Amino acid sequence: MPVFNYGTTQIEWWFKKDNKLKNHYVTVERDKAVLLRGPDVDEQQQHELIKQRARWIKQKLAEVNQPIKDEIVTGSRAVYRGRSYYCEVIYDDSVKRLEITFNHSKFSIRTPKKGAIPLSEFKPELERFYARKAAQKLAARINYWQKETDLEALTFNIKKLKSRWGNCTENNVIELNPKIMEFSGKVIDYIIVHELCHTIEKKHNKEFWSLVSSHLPDWKKYHEEVEQAGKMEL
Repeated sequence: MPVFNYGTTQIEWWFKKDNKLKNHYVTVERDKAVLLRGPDVDEQQQHELIKQRARWIKQKLAEVNQPIKDEIVTGSRAVYRGRSYYCEVIYDDSVKRLEITFNHSKFSIRTPKKGAIPLSEFKPELERFYARKAAQKLAARINYWQKETDLEALTFNIKKLKSRWGNCTENNVIELNPKIMEFSGKVIDYIIVHELCHTIEKKHNKEFWSLVSSHLPDWKKYHEEVEQAGKMEL
């Protein structure tokens, strides 16, 4: 992965081609390489684009990589479908436990207790939110990709997996970790296609990747996003 040195700051970046965009955009997230996306350019041109934005990138890296607080307050952020969203904490003594809702631009978190919400209480509820959304949205995407690829799973389950984003069992049951709802729609589609390809080839061998490529020629950029997320694997 290329690196640009700005003073004492090392800016590591990766490039995501998107010819639908007219300009180039930079995304800075915690513990991740900087994302540069836009029309296709070579590495030297990428270097110049990063150089032009280096001061701003350095500032953002300092902001997003501050020590994590162990509590959630209004203004905290949570990840959903590939983006980080503003959280609003609302005290509501009519609720018995934390309730998380999402309205396309922010999270609303209702709590029966006044004050900050401990991260230890927020994380399990956020995972339940992911599970609800996964149950609502993933069946349609699996059905879509089964028709597109002519690959068919016996069935699928939303299942909390300890170390994997997804899994395909020996009898072709696809299991998807609800935490994949952290990813963008395109990456979720890649994970689904990846597991559908395991209905034909169980191992990550040449035949498997050839099958993935036949259905998603640009799979590598989505696979890279999954790898950069760390924590778990496919």
